[in-house]
Amino acid sequence: MKQLLSLLLLLFASYTVFAQKTIRYDLYVGDTMVRYSGKMKHALAINGTIPGPVLHFTEGDTAEIYVHNTLNEETSIHWHGLILPNQEDGVPYLTTQPIKAGQTHKFRFPVVQHGTYWYHSHTMFQEQSGMYGSIVFHERNAAPQKEEVILLSDWTDIHPHQVNRMLHNASDWFAIKKGSTQSYAEAIKKGYFGTKVTNEWKRMNAMDVSDVYYERFLTNGQPQAAAPAYKAGDKVRLRVINGSSSTYFWLNYGGGKLTVVANDGADVEPVEVDRLLVGVSETYDVIVTIPDNKSYEFLATAEDRTNSTSLWLGAGEKVAARHLPKLKYFEGMKMMNDMMRMDGNLDTSGGMMMTNQTMDMNTVMYPEITNPDSTTGDIVTLNYGMLKAPAKTTLPAGPTREFRFELTGNMNRYVWTINNKTVSETDKILIKKGENVRIVLYNNTMMRHPMHLHGHFFRVLNGQGEYSPLKTVLDIMPMEVDTIEFAATESGDWFFHCHILYHMMSGMGRVFSYEDSPPNPQVPDPVKAYRMLKRDDRMLHLMGQVGLESNGSDGEIMLSNTRYRLSAEWRIGLNDRHGYENETHFGRYFGKNQWLLGYVGWDVRYRKMGDDDEKNLFGQRSTKDFRQVLHLGVQYTLPMLILADASIDTDGRLRVQLMRDDVPITRRLRFNFMVNTDKEYMAGFRYIFTRNFALSTHYDSDMGLGAGITLSY
Repeated sequence: MKQLLSLLLLLFASYTVFAQKTIRYDLYVGDTMVRYSGKMKHALAINGTIPGPVLHFTEGDTAEIYVHNTLNEETSIHWHGLILPNQEDGVPYLTTQPIKAGQTHKFRFPVVQHGTYWYHSHTMFQEQSGMYGSIVFHERNAAPQKEEVILLSDWTDIHPHQVNRMLHNASDWFAIKKGSTQSYAEAIKKGYFGTKVTNEWKRMNAMDVSDVYYERFLTNGQPQAAAPAYKAGDKVRLRVINGSSSTYFWLNYGGGKLTVVANDGADVEPVEVDRLLVGVSETYDVIVTIPDNKSYEFLATAEDRTNSTSLWLGAGEKVAARHLPKLKYFEGMKMMNDMMRMDGNLDTSGGMMMTNQTMDMNTVMYPEITNPDSTTGDIVTLNYGMLKAPAKTTLPAGPTREFRFELTGNMNRYVWTINNKTVSETDKILIKKGENVRIVLYNNTMMRHPMHLHGHFFRVLNGQGEYSPLKTVLDIMPMEVDTIEFAATESGDWFFHCHILYHMMSGMGRVFSYEDSPPNPQVPDPVKAYRMLKRDDRMLHLMGQVGLESNGSDGEIMLSNTRYRLSAEWRIGLNDRHGYENETHFGRYFGKNQWLLGYVGWDVRYRKMGDDDEKNLFGQRSTKDFRQVLHLGVQYTLPMLILADASIDTDGRLRVQLMRDDVPITRRLRFNFMVNTDKEYMAGFRYIFTRNFALSTHYDSDMGLGAGITLSY
């Protein structure tokens, strides 16, 4: 008997050694060109492809991945959703050294989970340019199944650094391209003039559900992909990864229902739905059935419904999924007006707090549900309240530490924060190993935010009690309060941030840091490294606008970041009579909505109009012919998005000015005006042709009527 037992133990040990293999991959990060719509575009690729290769492992393996950087800049790879040692997490300057140009970095970690995950660069905007790929951790001894990996992404022809700059400079070019400007002419035509006025009275920009216009959306790197081998009766597990930088996708299937069986890599009790919305960086495993020997469309539609991407399953006659109609933006604007108070906060006085996606406020914009003649009013849409873990997920006994995070920010200057502070404005949040951490999140913005915690699964408290689902990303909708909790079982520093790339880079995040953690050999100087991490939301953004018209030139150039702004405005006439003027300001924004700017600066002016006896509205002698003064002032955004400016100069002269630069008359036509107490006034129009070029005309009280062009950057 002892000999038999010894033999069984030996066989088990041999099997364990054999089963727990080290699997090696080599990833080469480099430049490439991709061809879309006949045009070659620069991109970043991994092993020459976008997306990078699918990495397959089995639970219990050891992953060994060599990342070779052939770029002329540093890079990084973060393993999204993976439980691994802190130094392998891949966030440069926080957990792992950046991979410098020409260097190779080895990642090595045990595979302690199964499910659908992905990897991507965590350096600047490289993810948007093509640096991402998928990882599948197969369950050991699982029965064979038919499956497809579907990695969704978004592609812009504009360099992502320019995209980020345009967002921070309040350019509405993306809205023009998407048809979501919601101009006054459109409002009048559709009977929503009062709604538009109320919207601007509350100092809000036009309603939208996404920030960036994308030329195309991709399935595994292609606008259309196919898997023709499937036959009637096949059940296929689709491992869906939203690897986009800022796009949510609606998922639906031309062959019938979707059965959701996993989310963010963690198994859930199967739930059958007609469609679901996959948030940025989330993953869902869904099972679909091939009804017949035809080709069925698995359709992913961008949340703003500008375009879509598909995977066709099976061969033969094509059976399309139900394509989604355009959003009813003015209905959304009306809803937003009802939700927003005059102080810029969401109105919770009526007890309208929601949780776990159980009430989608955007439903008012969905024609497929709200139209009177709709035949699809019974669409079953997945929400977090429907997810249930197959086993208990209760946290171990221990002390609980609770944090309350208010998601804050504004669209006007594109600043995204937590508790009105960016990453660079905060210290790390200290937690202790052995305690349980609870985070209560309140979304006080009009945007969804997919909040991702590195290196941990957290429980979503969704009413399922002991069987609350495990996730690594929480999509929180406007006006929602959601609660998540996790056991603090690790060590080191872990990033918690919004996974919309441009929100993260503007500061919406925090760092959880375990007290008494051993030194991380990848971060030899933690203080200096943390300063490097903080650079992201302190980036400077340049904006310029130059008018070249028949009566002269006027324009502005501005350099700004999250809180500060340096700007210079000028007007140059064609002769001495009209002269020139320059005002330069340096200021700081205050408040969550940044409606208030305090500034110092100077004003230089020269002309020969001969109006020495003219006085301003305060009875002070005019200095419009000659002025060289310093001044101190404030600007404040009034209702209707009118900018009020009040200043006093070193000669004691006061000036109050009202102005606005971007009243949307039609989709491309903008009206602008200015009036001040120096008895100066201006009004004009600008018709936008491209993001950099417009025809313009304006009348200036000093320089007269002019027409020409306006160049923007």
